[in-house]
Amino acid sequence: MSSPINNSILIVDDIPTNIKVLFDILNQNGFRVSVAKNGQSALAKAKEALPNLILLDVMMPGIDGFETCRRLKADPKTKDIPVIFMTALSDTVDKVKGLKLGAVDYITKPIEYEEILARINVHLELRRTQLKLAQEEKMSSLGQLVAGIAHEINNPVNFIYGNLIHAQNYITDLLDLLKLYETHTSDPSPEIKEFSENIELEFIKKDLPHLLSSMAMGTERVEQIVRSLRLFSRLEDIEFQPFNLHEGIDSTLIILSHRLKASPTRPIINIIKEYSDIPLVECYAGKLNQVFMNLLANAIDALEESVVNQKTTDTLTIWIRTAVTDDQKSILIEIVDNGIGISPEVQQNIFEQFFTTKPLGKGTGLGLAIAHEIIVEKHGGTLQVNSTPGQGAQFLITIPIQQVIG
Repeated sequence: MSSPINNSILIVDDIPTNIKVLFDILNQNGFRVSVAKNGQSALAKAKEALPNLILLDVMMPGIDGFETCRRLKADPKTKDIPVIFMTALSDTVDKVKGLKLGAVDYITKPIEYEEILARINVHLELRRTQLKLAQEEKMSSLGQLVAGIAHEINNPVNFIYGNLIHAQNYITDLLDLLKLYETHTSDPSPEIKEFSENIELEFIKKDLPHLLSSMAMGTERVEQIVRSLRLFSRLEDIEFQPFNLHEGIDSTLIILSHRLKASPTRPIINIIKEYSDIPLVECYAGKLNQVFMNLLANAIDALEESVVNQKTTDTLTIWIRTAVTDDQKSILIEIVDNGIGISPEVQQNIFEQFFTTKPLGKGTGLGLAIAHEIIVEKHGGTLQVNSTPGQGAQFLITIPIQQVIG
């Protein structure tokens, strides 16, 4: 696993004294700090580490701060990283030039302790908000796309499904009629005999009912997938609605079904559902589906990683359990896997924004943070994790059955 990414800052300055002052200030306040002593090094480190923010000196030999900023903003991988210029220049023209190049702020040297922390925290918070809004917009767009696809598939599927029963009846009647002809025609003509043999009539009579049954089953499966897509896409809910949590979990499993199948690198992932008899829950259905998606996708990731690292010989399994809590006021949802597990250090930070153990480009660190917000802040529930490294992980959700408005 790679190191967690959490409020990392890249300092770019060619003067060692400035670097030390900044490094000490930021390190003491819990930031992960990396250093570059020139523009060329800054471009390489920014692309490799993708820090949450860059403190960039203007006056440097070689590639100065302005050119470094221009190149950062021109690179798709680094263009969204906030850049704060550090300069002793007080000329307004220089500040305007930096802002036009894409910088978000200026800090004037000599560095003031409280000022730099205040400006950094403001822009990190803005960055958090932007990424969170982008993630929510992404999920909303996904919901709209899924709803659109479901709608487009629904009409032709309904047409096929509705007409299959008539096709079955027609073909049954035709087979019965053929049987009557065979019964009352003891000596068919050579032409009929030859044609019957050529088309393998006896096989057709036996196979056709099975073929129609398979078509009906396939159509039912497509209709089930469409229902799941429509259910999963309820991201636009603006008020609490009664919702069947089991339907939400099942719809999410159908969306993820391609990831559960066996692949060249691992066996099938088994899903064991231990559902209790639970009532409908007042909730934002689409948002809860988003939580199920994140937790189940993470469980699949953990199982796949356990195979890659050869840390398990067990059957890959995810257990999903539901129950009413003892006080009869909430529903308990338990999602358990027998993957690689989670270390105590990671468990302490797992629901923080931008915290991830996945390699760069594989995770934003927003999935579990948003899941925690949806459960705790939007529904008044709880989301907890219990795990022992090497022995899998357990995520526990409680959701109030009824929401208290007011």
